Amino acid sequence: MDFFAHQEAAKRQTSRLVGYFFAAVVSIIVALYLVAALLLTYAEAESGEPTGPATLWNPELLAMVAGGTLIVILAGSLFKIAALRGGGKSVAESLGGRLVQPGSRDAHERRLLNVVEEMAIASGMPVPPVYVLRDEAGINAFAAGFGTDDAVVAVTRGTLVRLSRDELQGVIAHEFSHILNGDMRLNIRLMGVLHGILLIGLLGRGALRSMRFRSRSRKGGGAIILFAVALFAIGYIGVFFGRLIKAAVSRQREFLADAAAVQFTRNPDGIAGALKKIGGLAAGSSLQSPEAETASHLFFANGMLGFAAGLMATHPPLRERILRIQPRWDGSHPALPVEPPATVPTDDSRASGLAGTAPRTVAGQKADAEPSSFALTPEHAVAAAGAPTPAHLAYAQALLARIPAHVLETAHEPFGARALVYAVLIAGAGPDRQKQVAMLEGRADPEVLRVFRHLLPMVDDIGQQDRLPLVNLCLPALRTLSLPQFADFRFSLVRLIEADRIRSPFELALLAVVRRHLDSYFDDRRPWRVRRRSSGTIARQSGVLLSALAHIGHDTPETAAAAYRAGIARLATDKPPELQPAGAVGPGVVGDALDTLVRAAPDAKRRLVLALTAAVVSDGKVTPAEGEILRAVFESLDVPMPPFLADALAGGR
Repeated sequence: MDFFAHQEAAKRQTSRLVGYFFAAVVSIIVALYLVAALLLTYAEAESGEPTGPATLWNPELLAMVAGGTLIVILAGSLFKIAALRGGGKSVAESLGGRLVQPGSRDAHERRLLNVVEEMAIASGMPVPPVYVLRDEAGINAFAAGFGTDDAVVAVTRGTLVRLSRDELQGVIAHEFSHILNGDMRLNIRLMGVLHGILLIGLLGRGALRSMRFRSRSRKGGGAIILFAVALFAIGYIGVFFGRLIKAAVSRQREFLADAAAVQFTRNPDGIAGALKKIGGLAAGSSLQSPEAETASHLFFANGMLGFAAGLMATHPPLRERILRIQPRWDGSHPALPVEPPATVPTDDSRASGLAGTAPRTVAGQKADAEPSSFALTPEHAVAAAGAPTPAHLAYAQALLARIPAHVLETAHEPFGARALVYAVLIAGAGPDRQKQVAMLEGRADPEVLRVFRHLLPMVDDIGQQDRLPLVNLCLPALRTLSLPQFADFRFSLVRLIEADRIRSPFELALLAVVRRHLDSYFDDRRPWRVRRRSSGTIARQSGVLLSALAHIGHDTPETAAAAYRAGIARLATDKPPELQPAGAVGPGVVGDALDTLVRAAPDAKRRLVLALTAAVVSDGKVTPAEGEILRAVFESLDVPMPPFLADALAGGR
């Protein structure tokens, strides 16, 4: 099953969940109605009024109970959905997570950030913000968000300080699998919907607490207390169905994510070691946050203790998960001390990316045996989407190792990240380079300008294929800018691109990344939804993207037209759009097309990936620059694409 099939499967699963949710609502209404009918009969009998023949059928009461219950459930769900509008950030903060600053010097946090950066580069997605649940001693983690542009990765304090680097890498690879397979969007929406059916029990609990100081001798007080107890008990119908729904969503996907993590890292001992440590720790994988029940289906391992952990568990048993990874496991768990180690082990520190500890190449050293071009097919692009391999992970690790340590450190702080993006854009420019530098000197922040001047010679020595991943490494720091700072940064970026009067593939790729991952963040747009767009709309906007790639990647009108025809043939549309002139497909038009196509259904995106790749490879080869712009466009379509060059260097294609 490829990336697009996983996306379709995640969507189809929603239909089954709707059925479970409907059953939960009906069960709650029936239970509440029976309680209300019995209490009404009891109240009439206590008052001494004649009640007539005993009956439980009361249509008016049923309508009132059903209407009130639906209002409460709907209001609870809508409230939670609104609270989660911020995506992964909202989920992490609701569970007590604190953002790890990109420039953190804490050894444990630096190691975590380094692992996440490796995984992001290897997966072909932006580096997500990282959170730590500092008050949680158990070993657990999760990924949350509506898509790759608002995804976050979070770990507990126990995960941060108790796992080795290999074990941490296995856990993070597991969470990246959930991101790449489209699990996050369903998970976060499930949190919102389930809150409504859990709200009945919360109301019952609140009613019981409010009755604690009320007198039982007050007339009707017994009935009120009985109703509160019943409401609390009925709330467990919501809990039951909530766990049933989450179990239906989570259990099989956890096995798939475990297998993907092993395939990604080629190290079964890593994720298996993390699972074994959970079994050997007193706190296990439990979370203390009051929101843990609602979010339990997000976690790496079962976040609930005791009775809640066994009833409709959202995760398979630890033993079963470990045996699937290591069939010869002897069943033993490591004995872990109550207090975690205070320092990162020596072997972990060497690999943690701390300045001066990780083995690096000298500044200016290019990637070994970098090809001037490589072969690629549309089918390979579809198969590679969302499917990173150990070769991609090794490529990401080598990339981070050969970039000068000072450049990487600069990418992790706001002033430096801005200066680094400017330097990456200007590096290797033609005769208008001095004009670009002069323009920047006339408007940039003095501190940013100082860092830029220091970085430019170093960035000149960085290979072209490393520059777009370097921009992605800057994204977490750029997201910490104030809105005025970002507006100034973006304006300067556009001015720099316009100053050289030449639209290069890298410039288009850079604008696509900024628009997709920074514009939407600072504009605070609503999370986009996958929609079945009309075939005409998909074809028109696909024609815009194909026209832009055809003109940028080919030197003559004839080769551009041939590239466009090759792409259109892959779209398989009844009314293919015409090739647009180069002047008609500027950054704004291309950006609008990307904004439309990112909402397309998975099957439409599959055809688009085939078409765009066919256009780029129509001349029989792909340069590293063309491969990077293609990956940037796919990234903007929420189709994570691992580095093509990794396969070429590995001799795959």
